[in-house]
Amino acid sequence: MSTRLRFNETEPAGYRQLVAMEQYLGHTGLKETHKDLIYIRASQINGCAFCIDMHTRDARKHGETEQRIYALNAWRETPFFTPEERAILALTEEITLISHNHVADATYDQAANLLGDQYLAQVIMAIITINAWNRLGISTGMQPAV
Repeated sequence: MSTRLRFNETEPAGYRQLVAMEQYLGHTGLKETHKDLIYIRASQINGCAFCIDMHTRDARKHGETEQRIYALNAWRETPFFTPEERAILALTEEITLISHNHVADATYDQAANLLGDQYLAQVIMAIITINAWNRLGISTGMQPAV
């Protein structure tokens, strides 16, 4: 597959709005580790090869272990993730797949109890942001560099 269009060149004003979301997230208290987990997991679910490649590289640069990256799609079956990370991953999956069952009260309540309202809001914004990037990447045929 080849890139269909370069969105940042074709519609730069819209592209800048997604970049602004990234900048906003950079000014919150959202931990880099949490953002990396959100971005990788949502990208795995959505099948965005470009974003999986980019965000696994970023996670490694931020100190994430290979073991946790490789096990991320089976996070429920491992002891590698904290309760907070598990709540974030569950929320990431349900928001990313929102058309399936929406977001369960139990998932939301668990995340709210562990994270608090402000951090929860930041996590939700990160999930929304990566889902927007995934949809942009997939619909325009973005490919990771070889």
